Amino acid sequence: MTGPGPTPLDRRVREEIATRGPMRLDRFWTIALFDREHGYYTTRDPFGTEGDFTTAPEISQMFGELIGAWFVAAWRGLGRPSPFLLCEIGPGRGTLMADILRSVRQLDPDMMRAARVRLVETSDRLAARQIEHLSRFDLPIVRHRRLDELERLPLLLVGNELLDAVAIRQLRFSDGAWRERVIALGPDGAPQLSDGGPMRSVPAALAKLGRPPEGAVFEFSPERDAIVASIAGHLTARSGAALLIDYGHAASGFGDTLQALRQHRFAPALDQVGTADITSHVDFERVLTVAQECGVAHGTLATQGDFLLSLGLLERAGALGAPLDEAGRSAVTKAVHRLAGTGPHEMGALFKVAALSSRALALPPFSS
Repeated sequence: MTGPGPTPLDRRVREEIATRGPMRLDRFWTIALFDREHGYYTTRDPFGTEGDFTTAPEISQMFGELIGAWFVAAWRGLGRPSPFLLCEIGPGRGTLMADILRSVRQLDPDMMRAARVRLVETSDRLAARQIEHLSRFDLPIVRHRRLDELERLPLLLVGNELLDAVAIRQLRFSDGAWRERVIALGPDGAPQLSDGGPMRSVPAALAKLGRPPEGAVFEFSPERDAIVASIAGHLTARSGAALLIDYGHAASGFGDTLQALRQHRFAPALDQVGTADITSHVDFERVLTVAQECGVAHGTLATQGDFLLSLGLLERAGALGAPLDEAGRSAVTKAVHRLAGTGPHEMGALFKVAALSSRALALPPFSS
């Protein structure tokens, strides 16, 4: 019995390597996820139980409602700017923005009237679904492909599970030198990770980590840095606040976190190109460093569990479950544990929340 045949992107990657030589990991990543014809995000709906992974907004409406409440408090703390941009980058199905808008509409109608809703999305397919999902709010909603297309207005922005999908590069320490990991063709003609030659220069962030052990891997992402810098630059120039939520580590370090998911299971990252989500863990120390270098006055980090609990997750769960039957209350309880718990398959400790603001705000995680 044979497995699935090569995908169009399998053939493209092999042909490019055969013609041009070994391929950098970030080049492969961009082809696999964002190729206009066959890329993972341009051809698939990856979210939910029938997709390849489930994000926090799909687990429970409480996640987006609490972020909506955070934005209301942030808007007030920023002096109630009007108009302002209420923006999500990488909005998925539009579920998170829908829950945010519902909270804002209920908590502060003045803020709702001042908001200019913006979605930053590269996929035409996902953008159409997002607009359709949000049409019930009867608001003018504008989609942009890039952050630099946003109007020059105060900004409130959220990016949930965005940065993990941004291409990375990997260096590996071998025989006394750092070498960039590249994708080459093995003896059987299949792509495989290999080490390039010794590097003459390496990222400055490596210097503070000390001498690495043999085989250590260091990940960095110029593309991720550019996204954070763009957000930070807007906040610095026009004022505002942002939440960047993702799985990752609080301190820079060594480690190979490249992974792929297909149907909620780990899959080989180089196989069946274009059919699996490829991600890595976010270096949140680097996120905050880049933001501060770009002039953001206030930046801090919390675990997702601490962040949601400090915003009243338990109280919201109690209110949501009160009118429900036992099965309904049990589902709400399970959602709380999934969002804020610290056990296996729970998001509370693994996921982090980086909060950035152009001025001091008396709300979590700044005040925690």
